[in-house]
Amino acid sequence: MTDSQSKSAAPNGLGTITPYLTCAGAAEAIAFYKKAFGASEVMRLAGPDGKIMHACLAIYGSHIFLSDEFPDFGNLSPKSLNGTPVSIHIFVDDADAAIAKAAAAGADVIMPAADMFWGDRFGMVADPFGHKWSLAKHLRDMTADEIHAAMAKMGG
Repeated sequence: MTDSQSKSAAPNGLGTITPYLTCAGAAEAIAFYKKAFGASEVMRLAGPDGKIMHACLAIYGSHIFLSDEFPDFGNLSPKSLNGTPVSIHIFVDDADAAIAKAAAAGADVIMPAADMFWGDRFGMVADPFGHKWSLAKHLRDMTADEIHAAMAKMGG
């Protein structure tokens, strides 16, 4: 399958890979993502009990889906699972400002922004719902050999 074929499989405006987050308190998560990342709400589908069955947000030109937890269907959040091995990576114009904005909205800073050996200014936050977000500003293009050499110089 070529890249153009795979893109046609997605609805108009969406990429072929879209993160889907389960949140304990999806409505609160949507409000947080609006404040922390400037998200805009594309759509929300609430169930009869008011829990969010599905929502779509646009963040920095990309989309994420999210829903509330539905334990009866095995749909659990990082809070119920005691963490997550997944992080969402966002390229931004100013990593320091993006991390500060997320922290002001209530995120915990896991790693302040710093210039990294692979050519990005990079840092990480954890949102109040247990999801990890890495925020990066690409500073320079580097070859794989240059990245390996820079890592070796650090002793890594």
